[in-house]
Amino acid sequence: MMMMMMQLQETTNQKNSLFNAMNRFIGAVNNMDQTIMVPSLLRDVPLDVERDMSSVKTDMDEGDMYSYYQLLKSIRRDIEWGVRCADERRKESMTISRTHSSASVSSSGSSYCSEEEDDEEEADLEKQFQYHLTGLQGVLSKLTQQADVLTKRYKKELGIGGQ
Repeated sequence: MMMMMMQLQETTNQKNSLFNAMNRFIGAVNNMDQTIMVPSLLRDVPLDVERDMSSVKTDMDEGDMYSYYQLLKSIRRDIEWGVRCADERRKESMTISRTHSSASVSSSGSSYCSEEEDDEEEADLEKQFQYHLTGLQGVLSKLTQQADVLTKRYKKELGIGGQ
């Protein structure tokens, strides 16, 4: 009995794991990708943002369905393969800033922290991790919804599938 309760609890907790949130998102984007056979049909098809995407607004709210399709596929690629390009851009900008002002020192290098401040920062790492993990799971949930909505809208536009 105790073992069964523990398994139920683990299953509930696993449902909320980051790994499962990423898998749900990737699955929704894969479904979207398999459903949308002609992505170019999404061009210039406006999103009904108020009705379809009210809970998942982004900077691209003025875009069309094709923009959302590309965005979702790009995010899936970043999750599956990493964000190497973003890291390379960051390194590039660091190199550029060093060459433009060789006398400037980064704020982290120029400030001296006491041991007390270091301890506070380390103790705060768990809070920071929880904060960012919660945020990431929330974003992944919204992106999953976005992929599902886009797939449904595509089917509706083409008049296929039973809504």
